[in-house]
Amino acid sequence: MAEEVVRTPPAQVQAKESGKLKTAIFAGGCFWGVEGVFSHVNGVTSAVSGYHGGTKATANYRAVGGGDTGHAEAVRITYDPSVVRYDELLRIFFAVVADPTMLNRQGPDRGTQYRSAIVPVNAQQAQVAKAYIAQLGKAGLWSKPIVTKIEPKQTFYPAEDYHQDFMAKNPSHPYIQRWDAPKVRALKSLFADDYRASFRKG
Repeated sequence: MAEEVVRTPPAQVQAKESGKLKTAIFAGGCFWGVEGVFSHVNGVTSAVSGYHGGTKATANYRAVGGGDTGHAEAVRITYDPSVVRYDELLRIFFAVVADPTMLNRQGPDRGTQYRSAIVPVNAQQAQVAKAYIAQLGKAGLWSKPIVTKIEPKQTFYPAEDYHQDFMAKNPSHPYIQRWDAPKVRALKSLFADDYRASFRKG
């Protein structure tokens, strides 16, 4: 089954951000799709695939694929808060990136490395994320409970070069066509004002 696309509501608790570029970390299944969606969001200046939750020694695709390293496939996003706020990124994440009711899996992928998780990098992001998950839980948008966790920030390790910008480099790849391209189409449909046609690499 593909992840369900849901029209999520605006956050009741908005991020109060200003100034220079900010960073956010999301895990939502295979990082190709997470990176692919956010690379099409206005205000996102960089989306880097990587590993979060384990040690440096196991921060590689072969080890993480075993499912017992503690790492999740994750994406580190750099964004301009004057264009897109953290709470708006959260809204997009829950709407089109990952199904928050799937435990340790997304789409065809199974294992703890494919869990959905929010990784706040500061206290404000933690507050906004906690409030939004609670808001979504009360809204009853899904038939099953939300299992997405808020995880403490640890070192983020960029993935191997061949994983970076994977959707842009491999648009005809069967996995991209089946699982990830629909997410970008959903982004364009549900968040037209936030959608950017070009893929921001890096």
